[in-house]
Formats: sequence, C-alpha cells, structure tokens
Amino acid sequence: MAWAFPNLGFRFALQRIVAKRRVSPSLTAAGARVAARRGILTCTNKRPLICGDRQQQGLRNDAVVLQKKAFLGSQIRRLHTKEMNEEQLSSLKVDQKRLMEDLHYTCQWGTGEKWGEAPTETGMARLALSDTDKQARDWFVETAKELGCNVTVDAMGNTFAVRPGLNNDKPPTFAGSHLDTQPTGGRYDGILGIHAGIEMLKVLNDNWVETQFPVGVVNWTNEEGARFPMSMSASGVWAGSIPLEVAHNLREVHPGTATMASELSRISYLGNTPCSYTAMPMAAHFELHIEQGPLLEITNKKIGVVKGVQAYKWLTVKVRGRDTHTGTTDLKSRADALLTASKLILHSHKLATANGALASTGILNLKPGSTNTVPGEVTFSLDIRASKDETVAKMIDLVERDFPKIAAGEDIGALNEGCTPGLPLTVSITHDFDSPATYFHQRCIEAVNEAAHATLGPDGKSLVMEMTSGAGHDSVYASKRCPTSMIFVPCRDGVSHNPAEFTKEEDCALGAQVLLQSVLRFDRQRE
Repeated sequence: MAWAFPNLGFRFALQRIVAKRRVSPSLTAAGARVAARRGILTCTNKRPLICGDRQQQGLRNDAVVLQKKAFLGSQIRRLHTKEMNEEQLSSLKVDQKRLMEDLHYTCQWGTGEKWGEAPTETGMARLALSDTDKQARDWFVETAKELGCNVTVDAMGNTFAVRPGLNNDKPPTFAGSHLDTQPTGGRYDGILGIHAGIEMLKVLNDNWVETQFPVGVVNWTNEEGARFPMSMSASGVWAGSIPLEVAHNLREVHPGTATMASELSRISYLGNTPCSYTAMPMAAHFELHIEQGPLLEITNKKIGVVKGVQAYKWLTVKVRGRDTHTGTTDLKSRADALLTASKLILHSHKLATANGALASTGILNLKPGSTNTVPGEVTFSLDIRASKDETVAKMIDLVERDFPKIAAGEDIGALNEGCTPGLPLTVSITHDFDSPATYFHQRCIEAVNEAAHATLGPDGKSLVMEMTSGAGHDSVYASKRCPTSMIFVPCRDGVSHNPAEFTKEEDCALGAQVLLQSVLRFDRQRE
C-alpha cells in the first residue's frame, strides 16, 4: 500500500485502518479529493480509495479507508488516543513559535510597564473584567470556536471550551488557568497556562487526533484577586466553597465602586450556566504555570511536578495607641502604634524562621499620617504559609499568644533591647482568609511525571523536581471536585507579580508539551 500521509495523525490512522479494512459510510469521493487538495493526504500510486458505498475500478482488499472526523463535522475520522503506542504519543509536539506568537499577540490587551528593549519585554496590567480582559476573553472564545470547541460561559464568567471526543457522555479533562493579571504583573503568570491549553487543541487538530473523552480549556475569572479582593473567587464558587452572592457582591478596590456582577454584565460575560461543578463537571484539571519562585532555576531543573499547594492564612492586625506630638512627647510617654507594629512584624518573621514557615506583610496603613504626629493606629496584613496545616495553626496560636503581650510592653524575644519603654497599647487580630494545604491526586501526579520524563528523554530524571506550590492557584479549588495536578516551569530569578517576570521560550514550550502529554495520558487511562 503506497498512500503517503504528511500529517502525523494520518500516518498513524493508516496503520489502524489498513489493519481493520473498514469502510466509512459517509466519506464521499468528492470529500476525499478535497482532503487531498488540502494536503491532508497524498496518493503515491493509483490504488483506489473506498468512498461510501462507491468503489473505484480495480479496488483491492488492502485499500485505504478514511473514517469520520468527529468534532469539526467533516467526514474524516481521526486516530484515537487509546490506539496510540508510546512512540506515537510522544511524537505529538507543540509548536513553540506558534505558542509564543499567540501569547505575545494577546498581550497587546493590557500591556504594562516596559522593562527591556524588545517589543515583548513589557509587563501586564490586565485586571479582571476590565475592557482589556474582555478583549483577551473574546480572543479566547473566538479561537476556541474556530478550533471546533463548544464554549460555555457560567455565572462567574468562567469560560469552558470543550473539544468533543469519541465518548461525550462523561465530563471533559481540562487544562485551566487565567488571563487576568496583577496591576504591575508579567505576561506569563496564568497567561502561559491558557495559551498552552489552546496550543494543545491546535496540536490535536493538526494531527487529527481523537481523544477517548472530551478535552478542554477553562479560563477562570479573577484568579489574581487584584481588582476584586478575593483571589481565585470564581473557581471557589465553581467548587462550592464561596457563595455566588458573596463573589458577585465583591466591590473593586478603591477608588472604584463596581461589583463583580455589574462588571460581568457590562462586558457580556455574565453567563446563564450556573457556576457549579455539577453544571460544568470536570474529569480532571491540569494547570501549567510559572513557578513564581527560584527553586527550579537554582537547581537547574526544567519541570516541576506539583504534588500540592501549601496552606496559608491571611490576618489583619490592628494596633491602637495614642496620637501625640513628636516634639513635645518624650519616648517613655508615647504609645507609638507604628513602633509596636514594627516589633510585631519582626516577631512574626522570627516565629516563621523557628517553625519552618513563611510570614509576610504586604499592606500597612497608619493614622493620622502626619510628619509631626506619633501614629496612634496602625493596621497591617499578615500572610502566614507552610506546607502543613498544623504548622500554620501553630503559627496562628503563637501570634495570638505573643502579639498582645508585645503590645502591652513585655519584652518577648528581646524586641525591646536598646529601646525606651513606652506606654502600653492594644492589638486586635481578624482572620480574613483560610486556605488549607492541598494535596493533588496521585493519578494526575503520575500522568505529569510520565509526561515530563517522556518529554525530556533520557535526561528526564535529573531535570524533573517534585515540589509543593507556595502560591495559591485555581487548581486548589478544582482539586476539591476533581483529580488535579500542576506543572511548573522556571522563571528568571524566581520573580513574578512584576513587569520583568520572564520565562524562556524553550521552557514555555517544554511546559506546554508536558501539559499536552499529561492530558492525553490521563485520557488514555479513563474508563
């Protein structure tokens, strides 16, 4: 038999259909000729093609038969993932040039601060549900539809693009991430994950691959929580962890007055489908993301296989003292709220060091904010993280035990050494947000591990690292309702949430390749 298939999927399809010698009931001669003209297949001899119930003269029993292509409505059938061997599966490759061109193209919407000379060396400022976010969303929807996907938008604006498979009576396997950014963010955080998902769909189309079950890409709304101050709010609603009303009523940060519901409606992404894991179920969720930390780069690793996400808790600490004149109030007569807050923040750092945790303050506000007035009130945030819930709980206990004592003037941990004792102050602690430690599904972790080693070849073992994510992601909420895992790629100096955030093109492509392979390997294992 001498039919030549310049396309990978058809080359594999040839192997199966010659063996089965099955006739498509729907492929016409005209359709076959169109496919040939488009370069889908070429004939290197004069043996005939079976077309429906028509048969050209001289038909032989080993003639090639092409079968139905399901999801685009054409009449050519594709290769099934379950029928591919390891060599065939590994031969499916992402197009690095196309991936990066698409990513940088969409970064025209919400371009931020420039950090280098090249046109792509800029940050991003694409806040959730802004006009630029709508433009990026519109591109996502249009592109997914062009690739033959069914697109659904739910009541939180989460956008699900689904490519049908051979069996569509079960939920899709999704690749997911987000298109919104920080106000001074980069062009890889979240954005890379969405584009890797789109590239996955393009590779499957290029190679005429039919998955056993549907696969898709989901763009989650307001992952960053930068404009509407609750990160991962839409995936949280989908998982049933955050009430829809609470998320819809989130008001944008000062000075705006819009709510999530009003902005979803304004940009036409307030969908009719309920935001729920029951309305849009998932068989699994895989997410490609930049590490946002330095470990992969420091250890010269290429892929991080993420086993889970560390626990974290957000607190608001308010210190109350007394406003007094800086020139007329001696040190021992002051109730300096800022000085005390400084001691509390330093103590949180010491506690974190002693307990293998992280403690960070990112927001600090003081009153009255006058050069010649001792601050009488200070409010600051405290972000506590650790790999285990027990460690976070211990940190909270220590903070709640020690902070009031320090405010009252006790010398905890030699914080008062070299200082003049002042008047006692009071402190109150509010618990704002709690995210327990997340442990991803072993089956998904194994799929990522297999995909990473297949992608990296013989050197895979030395280039792959199993790790725990230090940052929260939509995969945290996804994991509450379906098997989940994540894939990390290095970012320069571990920098993220910064305009200069950067990941090498080859590392972006490697991550996208592992994502593609992970989704396909999971699909092959499903029953």
